[in-house]
Amino acid sequence: MSQTVVEAPAAAEAAQQNPIKAFLLKIGLVNVSLVAAILVLGTFITIFKPVFLTGQNLVTIGNYVTVMGLLALVQTVVIIMGGIDISVGSTAGLCSVLVGMLYGSAETGTHNPWLAMAVALVVGGVCGLFNGIVVIFGRITPLIATLATLSSYKGIAQLISNGRAQGNTQVDPVFIAIARGSFLGISTLIWILLFVAALIHVMLRYLRIGRDIYAVGGNDMAARLSGINVNNRIMFVFVLAGVVAAIAGIVITARTGSGQPVSGSEGMEMLAVTGAALGGAALRGGKGSVISTILAVILLGVLINGMTLVNINPFWQNIAQGALLIAACVIQMASSGERRVGLPK
Repeated sequence: MSQTVVEAPAAAEAAQQNPIKAFLLKIGLVNVSLVAAILVLGTFITIFKPVFLTGQNLVTIGNYVTVMGLLALVQTVVIIMGGIDISVGSTAGLCSVLVGMLYGSAETGTHNPWLAMAVALVVGGVCGLFNGIVVIFGRITPLIATLATLSSYKGIAQLISNGRAQGNTQVDPVFIAIARGSFLGISTLIWILLFVAALIHVMLRYLRIGRDIYAVGGNDMAARLSGINVNNRIMFVFVLAGVVAAIAGIVITARTGSGQPVSGSEGMEMLAVTGAALGGAALRGGKGSVISTILAVILLGVLINGMTLVNINPFWQNIAQGALLIAACVIQMASSGERRVGLPK
């Protein structure tokens, strides 16, 4: 603590002497790096494919990153807490199927979009609650617990849907508004992402529960000794992850016009973790930012869109995503000063 107190005035004095450095410190070096990467990558793609900068393509990128962004945002919260939830993609797929079945299935369809979405949100919360129960009372690490539920939730979605798309939401005005509507020239999908991002940002930065989540991720034992109900916070975060994954599932159903057990959500776990890590969320916990995660998601969206425009084999997208995740983790470890595996002390 004393070291921070001594260094803070020196950093402030240096920032006052150098306005550029002060500006960069205020914004954050991670954010500056991400913005620079987006601009450089966007310029590079535009040179080969000028269509990249057209309004229609930018809207396409924005709509594409909605699901990935929602899952990356809530993954950031879980990582800040010191955990990880790789079941969010399967939860989104399960909730997507439920929305399609409850709205338009011949056997169970109600043609009530609000009821279908409400049930999906509840089920998403229950999935998150179960994850929290397994982690807390089963004393299993979040990685192993959510690896198991990833498979289970995917299996449930495939079982109740027979592995096929369910329902038809393309004729419902509510789902049409979600998928293709706009407000102030910005698509509804992007508004959904921004709204969720704003809520999570306010929670993490201005509410006590947000400070508690950072504390648990920084040192759960110290947080417990300071009076924080650690189990309560862990449960809250996993339930939040399930609810936001359900929102992503609703978006998938609206965009595709039917409930999708796998398509649209498979592989999103990887993208969510990559987006959070690339945005500077420390995988050891206690550090992360909503704004940085959003910028990282935009960078991923630009990269994937650019590779599609220049007709690069889609399999290379998986390689690029894996390389970005490795790079983000290496940079984190190097900047933290921690001893890496395999290196001498």
